[in-house]
Amino acid sequence: MMKDSPEKRNEWRAIFYVQARIAILFVPVVLSLLLIGIFAGNERKSVPDVIDPTVTSSVR
Repeated sequence: MMKDSPEKRNEWRAIFYVQARIAILFVPVVLSLLLIGIFAGNERKSVPDVIDPTVTSSVR
């Protein structure tokens, strides 16, 4: 049976710390994108309007 060496444990610990730091950087970015998506996606309609409000007098 192989024994874990302290050097190997230190390498894994260093890798874990780097991944944790990267995750901490990306958490605010992901949360802000989710909030933007929630606030921007509130205006969903099941039936589209006949008149397009972006162009005057346009009919689809």
